[in-house]
Amino acid sequence: MRIQKYLAHQGVASRRAAEKMIAAGRVRLNGRQVIDFGVLIDPQNDCLEVDGQKVGAAPRPRYLLLYKPGGYICSAHDEKGRRTVLDLLKGVKERVYPVGRLDYNTAGLLLLTNDGDLTYKLLHPSHEVTKTYVAEVTGVPDRAALEQLRRGVKLTDGVTAPAAVRLRRRGADGAQLEITIHEGRNRQVRRMLDAVGFPVRHLRRTKFAFLDLAGLKPGEWRELRPAEVQKLRAL
Repeated sequence: MRIQKYLAHQGVASRRAAEKMIAAGRVRLNGRQVIDFGVLIDPQNDCLEVDGQKVGAAPRPRYLLLYKPGGYICSAHDEKGRRTVLDLLKGVKERVYPVGRLDYNTAGLLLLTNDGDLTYKLLHPSHEVTKTYVAEVTGVPDRAALEQLRRGVKLTDGVTAPAAVRLRRRGADGAQLEITIHEGRNRQVRRMLDAVGFPVRHLRRTKFAFLDLAGLKPGEWRELRPAEVQKLRAL
């Protein structure tokens, strides 16, 4: 297969990122620098290196759905010594990476995989893969605030795409909202709700595309079924 596809299968990078590595002269095949995107690799007999580090045989593809609790970060390591989502994946020997991120305090559905190519496609803005959240907010949003969220909210990095929003429950000093977006900006839901005057007290992602948390408790995970992986690819 082509080297960029192999690197994606290895979880090293997406195909596009692998092409940038090749263009930067970071990839060597059997000791020679790779300069052509069309070069093929025989994983059984060839030696491939990125930045001087050997890339081994293709690992078993893993596609995991985790119910992330609050208080974990979506990284392999943390310089502050905080717990990471990888600490929850007992028994998983392959190196997997989150598909997007949930911030430290946000709980909910998180996909992890070593399939770099699928990760790239799921996160690419052009595919508009939806993510649904349930937010507990301070105050009760009125119709004007809900309509602003549905039209798009002006943030420091531009106006957001329209969101699907519904008021699930209201209380004396707060409310529960369900909000669906397809963008992936940093802390986007929290920032959107802050912008319309209703700061988040608790946030949980309940769906990623068609996937949900059914049958899982915080800290638990499961393998995706083959049909689910194929459905993600079809997105």
